[in-house]
Amino acid sequence: MTYRPTREHDELRAVVRQLAEERIATRAAEIDATAEFPWDLKQLLAQQDLLGASFEERYGGTALDGVAQAILVEEIARADATTSLIPIVQKLGSLPIVIAGNDEQKERYLPRLASGEWLIAFALTEAAAGSDVASNRMRARRDADGYLLTGSKRFITHGSVADLLTVFALTDPALGGRKGMSAFVVETSRPGFAAPRVEHKMGIRGSPTAELTFDEVRVPEANRLGAEGEGFRIAMSTLDVSRLAIAAQAVGIAQGAIDAALSYAADRQQFGQRVVDFEAIQFMLADMQSRTEAARQLTYAAAAQVDAGSREVAYWTSCAKLIAGDTAMSVTTDAVQILGGYGYITEYPVERMMRDAKITQLYEGTQQIQRLVVARQLLQRAGVPARGNEREREAP
Repeated sequence: MTYRPTREHDELRAVVRQLAEERIATRAAEIDATAEFPWDLKQLLAQQDLLGASFEERYGGTALDGVAQAILVEEIARADATTSLIPIVQKLGSLPIVIAGNDEQKERYLPRLASGEWLIAFALTEAAAGSDVASNRMRARRDADGYLLTGSKRFITHGSVADLLTVFALTDPALGGRKGMSAFVVETSRPGFAAPRVEHKMGIRGSPTAELTFDEVRVPEANRLGAEGEGFRIAMSTLDVSRLAIAAQAVGIAQGAIDAALSYAADRQQFGQRVVDFEAIQFMLADMQSRTEAARQLTYAAAAQVDAGSREVAYWTSCAKLIAGDTAMSVTTDAVQILGGYGYITEYPVERMMRDAKITQLYEGTQQIQRLVVARQLLQRAGVPARGNEREREAP
């Protein structure tokens, strides 16, 4: 299966890179310092049709293929990880509608999401249910007029700025999360909804990570995605695809750190020569770039598998996120090392990139969960029955 970028992909990269360098990179330090959501950059991405990349043309999107979407995220993340989350989360929150929504629901929501008029968030994780999604407790009690949603969600990216949420709640607690969970589209303007807390974070500081509360929020039956009890399947199908964007984000963060470290080392003088002329530094840069290129190529290969509808999508996307996330963390740490003391202060971007990189090992499934997914795929291929905790499954 080919995944080699085409001329069109290269042209897209050039356009997005120029936009990112001129309009996004110049804002990155301020966004990190103030921890404020960059509404101006959200509007910029919407104006450039970059929030509609994953949507079909009939809904106003540009329907870019998987490799192109990865390049888009990568190039924005190279400049600023926070801003790259805007298209990432727009796709993540919309995927349940794409996967399980009916024609009426898609017509109602997707055009306004593709245009960027509305932002959407994916509300799955709870305080006591992270990787163990099946332990979710939020309730959706049915009555004559639809459903009443009661409970809370935690660590929801863009939850406090979104116009829409895709929310997962138990419609049949007796069946538990695997069989009794359902999915809903919830407008944040509905009475009873609140986002009372935004987390203070190590990285991606301009992207609000919110606690959400639902106090008998009324949702009509027309807002349920799929049938009752299909929520767990919808959530897992979403994450199998969406985690690929985190791999692309990780690649972009790593590349940005390499570029910054190389620029610094080429300019900085020590012991009568440029830092970049020391063989030890050259070897570090070579290792950093080689690992990043390997993660990039694996991410593109996984994107092609997603586009082809492969039965092994979970295997490919978990491999990509695992390798790319670990690469971003190691590469950004090495970039700080190359800059020495200057790498530890906010005057240079690598300390921010190192802080941003850590989240790629955590959200949309920790690295431990990715290893679990890959290992089970290997066991399945070999015909070896998996043992252990069957409730374990990935979460954001």
